[in-house]
Amino acid sequence: MMVHVDNLTKRFRGTLAVDRLTMQIPTGEIYGFVGANGAGKTTTMRIIAGLLKPTSGKVYVNGVDVSKEPLEVKRNIGYMPDFFGVYDDLKVSEYMNFYAGLQGISKSKTAELADSLLQLVRLTEKREAYVDSLSRGMKQRLCLARSLIHDPKFLILDEPASGLDPRARVEMKEILKELRSMGKTVLISSHILPELSELCTAIGIIDSGRLVASGSVSEVVEKMSQSGRVKIKVADREEEAVKVMMEMPGIGSISSVAGVIEVNVSGGNEEYVRILRTLVEKDIPVISFQPIEGSLESVFMHLTERGNGNEN
Repeated sequence: MMVHVDNLTKRFRGTLAVDRLTMQIPTGEIYGFVGANGAGKTTTMRIIAGLLKPTSGKVYVNGVDVSKEPLEVKRNIGYMPDFFGVYDDLKVSEYMNFYAGLQGISKSKTAELADSLLQLVRLTEKREAYVDSLSRGMKQRLCLARSLIHDPKFLILDEPASGLDPRARVEMKEILKELRSMGKTVLISSHILPELSELCTAIGIIDSGRLVASGSVSEVVEKMSQSGRVKIKVADREEEAVKVMMEMPGIGSISSVAGVIEVNVSGGNEEYVRILRTLVEKDIPVISFQPIEGSLESVFMHLTERGNGNEN
């Protein structure tokens, strides 16, 4: 197990940022950490990285207690924050050399190491360019290369795709896949839910400092989708169709716009059959009847509907 978080709590001046959170990240996973602003994502990630001390609870990285042996843990972690500083008056190669020096890497090894990392993040051609001249996406890839300079086993990436254009997000996604193939374990937070569902091998949803769901994307969607949803299109008599369904047991919320009705249903295929049969028996002109598959977005909205805060 690469990461084990046990009953973690963090308070800031009386404000509860993380509330008895327990989570595990197996070795080799790309674990997506999902949560609204103020849910506790960044606070949790900073505690795991050894940058914040918890109020209570334990965090272990690769079997090492973060509180007791922070330096040992940091040797195994590459951390890329959501807001990062770069030295604009340095060339890309100088920037990499600087961070290699901070990690105690010898000058004889630095050049070859920096070149291999710049190749990994698709910045080889920018080796002699000034950092200030790079696009936002390039700067973020450079910071990812920097976080890899000491060959950590575990990467913490806080919103690495934030503010990137579609091409830059695709490039970042491809790099992360390569990192997994290299045996790295990655914890990545993001608000771009469709990309997380494509990229991550597992996800955790955090709300108000608590982990409310965890597992593979399919497992979380299946487990947390407490009701099915169906889209019904009618030729006319829309109001009557809505009224008929509202009187049926097992029906949740109903929305209706321009002949298209969406209905939350507690149950599966048998409930769908019952609804369709009832509408037909009432001579409602049904044009189409389509169950809507669950998604990470719908689960996220359902689990975090209490609202947002201002601190991560």
